[in-house]
Amino acid sequence: MIQYSEKANHFKPNIFTILNEKKQARLKEGKEVHDFFVGTPDFPIAEHIRKAVAEAAMDPENYKYSLVDSEELKQAVVDWYKRRYDVDLKKTELMSLNGSQEGFAHIAWTVCDPGDIVLTPNPGYPIFSDGPYLNDAVIVNYELDPDNHYMPALEKIPEDIARKAKMMVISYPLNPTCTCADRECYEKIVAFAKKYDICILHDNAYSEIEYDGRKGFSFLSIPGAKEVGVEFNSLSKSYNLTGMRVSFCLGNEEFIKKFSTIRSQFDYGMCTIVQKAAIAALNGPQEGVIAQQKAYEERRDAICESFGEAGWTIKKSEGTMFVWTEIPQGFEDDNDFVLQMLDATGVLVTPGSAFGSLGKNHVRFALVQPVDVIRESAKKVGEWLASRS
Repeated sequence: MIQYSEKANHFKPNIFTILNEKKQARLKEGKEVHDFFVGTPDFPIAEHIRKAVAEAAMDPENYKYSLVDSEELKQAVVDWYKRRYDVDLKKTELMSLNGSQEGFAHIAWTVCDPGDIVLTPNPGYPIFSDGPYLNDAVIVNYELDPDNHYMPALEKIPEDIARKAKMMVISYPLNPTCTCADRECYEKIVAFAKKYDICILHDNAYSEIEYDGRKGFSFLSIPGAKEVGVEFNSLSKSYNLTGMRVSFCLGNEEFIKKFSTIRSQFDYGMCTIVQKAAIAALNGPQEGVIAQQKAYEERRDAICESFGEAGWTIKKSEGTMFVWTEIPQGFEDDNDFVLQMLDATGVLVTPGSAFGSLGKNHVRFALVQPVDVIRESAKKVGEWLASRS
């Protein structure tokens, strides 16, 4: 009999698997599903990016191992960071990844030995904790309180934990809570990291999706940030390249060198065709990114307004392509609520407890449906909620 590892047994079939099975069962029965479950953008890829991919795909040389990031790609990232964030980067301060998810799955190897502590947010995106766990780190959650705007309460992290911690994950705009942090918050994080010799990992996937006049910025624009950490930046949400898996790790030069050396043991470099897509995205017109942000904001407003009219008050998110809210009154468990709502209405969202214990009794909407579908969904849910009262 095969004896499975502790890690293999750690991960069980979860609510995501259950919900996807129920979704597929409804579809097979010919029933409608309004899917706000997974954060996959529904907007088309810009034409200039598709043309760059098509041209690159016709060159047989582009199907060989790339081994390294091209100079053209590195320059495109350097130029984009300067234009967008006014951050000066050297080419030795960046490296490509097969998506930020892959990066988080391996990055703890760079500074953590088995048993070292990594601080991760609760609630937070699962890979923030799962990745370091797979690298044999000890996960210690720092709690995010809605009364503190879901910001890190650094002063509440026990002194002994802070001194032992090797790494800390930060991410704003934060999936799933949809909150944004200001520069003062990041200045405190940099000071905290310097005091305790902690490496900061900042996930900056949603800087191009902030609302109500907010303007996303880079962790690396904070004085001292490069001394204490690195940032992940992804093309998945900004340019809708989710399936191509394009992301970058940027910041501390020595860290980038070490992490790149580790990844060279199992990675043969980003496919040249994908590199060409990234170059086209970063160097090309950015009007589509701006228009897309406005469309996400319209969808956010439609959810808050239409579900509010249906009797479910939903607070406006500040950023990300999601909306985060408490479940309606009369329900006691977010997983059960989501299952009941799917069965009764065909509207599918993500239960908050999937993002940690402090996500309990919340749900997350992905803004991946047009306004008319949002309003239809709200009507269905409103009628269902009214029938229960």
